[in-house]
Amino acid sequence: MRIQPARRLRGRLRLPGDKSISHRAAIIAALANGRTHIENFSTSEDCAATLSCLAQLGVSIERDGASLLIEGVGLKGLRAPSAPLDCGNSGTTMRLLAGVLAAQGFAAVLTGDESLRSRPMRRIIEPLELMGARISSEGGRAPLKLKGTRPLKALSYRMKVASAQVKSCILLAGVNAAGRTEVIEEAVSTRDHTERLLRWFGVPVETKIEAGANSQAVFIENVSRLRARDLKIPGDISSAAFLMVAAAALRGSDLEINSLGLNPTRTEIIKTLQELGADVRVREDGERCNEPIGDVHVHGLESLKALRGAAGANILRGGAVARLIDELPALAVLGTQVWGGLEIRDAQELRVKETDRIRAMVENLRAMGAEVKEYEDGLAVTGQTALRGARLDSYGDHRIAMAFTVAALLAEGESEIIGAESARVSFPEFYELLESVIER
Repeated sequence: MRIQPARRLRGRLRLPGDKSISHRAAIIAALANGRTHIENFSTSEDCAATLSCLAQLGVSIERDGASLLIEGVGLKGLRAPSAPLDCGNSGTTMRLLAGVLAAQGFAAVLTGDESLRSRPMRRIIEPLELMGARISSEGGRAPLKLKGTRPLKALSYRMKVASAQVKSCILLAGVNAAGRTEVIEEAVSTRDHTERLLRWFGVPVETKIEAGANSQAVFIENVSRLRARDLKIPGDISSAAFLMVAAAALRGSDLEINSLGLNPTRTEIIKTLQELGADVRVREDGERCNEPIGDVHVHGLESLKALRGAAGANILRGGAVARLIDELPALAVLGTQVWGGLEIRDAQELRVKETDRIRAMVENLRAMGAEVKEYEDGLAVTGQTALRGARLDSYGDHRIAMAFTVAALLAEGESEIIGAESARVSFPEFYELLESVIER
C-alpha cells in the first residue's frame, strides 16, 4: 500500500469491538448454559479463528456482521474435534483454548500458522501440567496435543511472566478444577477482562492485593454451570492507539473516538500520551457489562514535550511497558516527534510476538531517517526527526503495519507499506476509518 503524508485528522469514529474481550466473551459464552447474544464482536481475523475453533468443538454460532448468537453447551458439553484446531495467527485463541481443553474428557490438537507455531507455549504448558493436564508439544511450541483430564487439580501459581493470556488460561482451567485455583501476579497487574467476564456470567472471582508484597492474587472456585448473559463489547483501545498517536502528532487534528473501552488495565496509552504533552481528554460513561467505557478526544499540538524520567531521559520501562505491550510500536513512532526522543526498555516480550517487533521497528525507523539504538530488551529513538517516505516492511505483523502507516502520515514524501493487509489480523477497518478522517 502506498501512503501519502497527511495534514491532520478530523472527525468522529466508533471502533469495532475490543479484540481481547471478544475472544474471551465467545469462549465463556460457549461454556455457559443457554443462549448469549453478543453485540459489537471484533471483526478481526484473530477472533474469527476463535469462533472457527469453537464451531469445531460443537458450539452453534450464528453471525451477522458484528452480532453473534452463541448456543452455550455447558462446561462439559464440548465435543472432540475431528481435525486439529487451527488458531491461525492468534496466540490468544491457542492459550485460552488450551486452558478450556485441558479439562475436557477428550484429546485435541491446537495448531496455527508459521508465526504462531514459533511462539513460546511452555508458559501455559507448565501450569496446566501441574493441574494434571497431559500436553505434548514441539519443544514448548505448537502444535499442542492435549489429552483432557477430569477433574483437573486446583493450584496456586505464581506467574513467571506478566501475561494476561497465561492468567486467563489458568483461570479457565480453574473453572473445571477441583478446589480453589489461585494465580499470583508480581508487581504488574495484567488486563483483567477474563475476571470481569466470568463475573458477568455468574462465576465468583476474587481479587486480593497482598499488602507489602507488591503482588495481586486472583482466586476462582470451580462451578457447576455458567449462566448465559447478553453483552455488548466496547471499542478496542489498542486499535484506537494508532489513531490517537496520529492525531496527537499532526498539528491541528481534532479526533473523537466514542464508546471506547476504558478498562484501567488498558488505559496506560492515554496516560503516556498525556505525560508526553499530548492533548488527550477522556469523558467517562459508566460501565457496560462490567467494563468501563467512554469517549476519547485528541487535539493535535504544535509540539510534544518530553516525558521526564528520574535521570532526565524519556524512558518507558517496568510495569508501564507491560501495560503498553500492544501500543509500543505506535509509541516508538511517536518518539520521533518528541523533543528528546523516547527510550523503551524491559520489552523483551516484543521479540516473541508475531514478528521480532524490536528489530522490525528499528529497521523501519532507520529507513525513514530516524536515529535509533537497538537493545536486547528495547530501543531508543534519539530525538525529533523529520521522517522521510520510505519502503517499509510490516513483516506480516498487524501492529507494525499500522504503526508505520502512522509514520508514513508524518513523513515527507510517499511511503510504501509491504504487507499492509496484515492489519486485518486485529483491525480490518483500519485503513477505511483512517482515510475517513484524514485531511491532506
